[in-house]
Amino acid sequence: MGRQKIILVDDNITNLSIGKNMLKAYYEVYTAPSAEKMFECLERFMPELILLDIEMPGMDGYEAIRRLKNTAALADLPVIFLTAKNDEGSELEGLNLGAVDYVSKPFSAPLLHKRIETHLLLAAQKKQLQNHNHRLQATVLEKTKRLVELENAVIGIVAEMVEFKDSVTGGHVLRTQKYLQLLIEKLMEENIYTEEFSGWNLDYLLSSAQLHDVGKIAISDTILNKPGKLNDEEYEKMKTHVLIGVNAIERIEERTAEHEFLRHAKIIAGTHHEKWDGTGYPWGLRGLRIPLEGRLMAIADVYDALISERPYKKAFSAAEAESIIEDGRNRHFDPVLVDLFHMVSDQFAEIVSLYKSAGSVPAFVTGEKKVCAAVSRNWN
Repeated sequence: MGRQKIILVDDNITNLSIGKNMLKAYYEVYTAPSAEKMFECLERFMPELILLDIEMPGMDGYEAIRRLKNTAALADLPVIFLTAKNDEGSELEGLNLGAVDYVSKPFSAPLLHKRIETHLLLAAQKKQLQNHNHRLQATVLEKTKRLVELENAVIGIVAEMVEFKDSVTGGHVLRTQKYLQLLIEKLMEENIYTEEFSGWNLDYLLSSAQLHDVGKIAISDTILNKPGKLNDEEYEKMKTHVLIGVNAIERIEERTAEHEFLRHAKIIAGTHHEKWDGTGYPWGLRGLRIPLEGRLMAIADVYDALISERPYKKAFSAAEAESIIEDGRNRHFDPVLVDLFHMVSDQFAEIVSLYKSAGSVPAFVTGEKKVCAAVSRNWN
């Protein structure tokens, strides 16, 4: 490793010569007769420290250090001011501008060397600490990324297990997630309900949406897969999947630190069957008392049910589904969100075409060693 580089800046040639002779045994010293010449040097190489005279014609030391500190690549360079002044005001101004120290002229060789040695050591330690912090941040980011990937994989597999129980809803989880993303992006683009969605983490919200029907895992297969409409008693049992799902998510919350995706998951699972006019379930919430996540998911969920074939009904066309959503304005759905839906309804239809049969048989059922691939397709 070569010797550390120092730029000595002074308009007095004698001072440059004296200073260089004092330091050349310890450092690689470059001299500059002006601040302008110093910046020319900085275009060619990066020193470890600058010794900068204050009183110079043209650009003085104060202006020079301002330029240094306003240049990102040079801002961390330690600067020691050289001055013949001996007043507190000048010293304070220099320190406020970012100088690390002051050395008075004429130079004292032992003092100058000691000051330089001290600040080079501090700068090296600061750089080591910054590098260490960067490595720690990179490690934390990598671990966080892996945890999020694991979290998404677990959520995706759980959602697929629920979907597989309900054999008539293949691809429902993936499609509703895609619909929801479209609606939210359009919501933000149009600046609608900005107070309600401010602070949302879109990745967490979309991930959590996969759990909107998680409570169905506790519903009897005979009800889920009944080849016909449910009777009143069966329908009441089916409705319990909402609170079962909420309770399951709350149990997860009790065992983990607070997490935004769980908060979204609980809201979506608990309110996507509420209706704008208050006739929904489980709580009979009305209008804006229904959280925005639930109001959005209601449209995504109903639309997908409409375009999907069931034992008791044919699949409606995209145009028919759009018409039925419109008919639900002010009754089932938030009228503002119905207007939003119409803006992206063509893209809803494209999602149906792209993902019509997605997810019908999860990889873990077929025995394929591609569970991660089955989950990752949710993010294509």
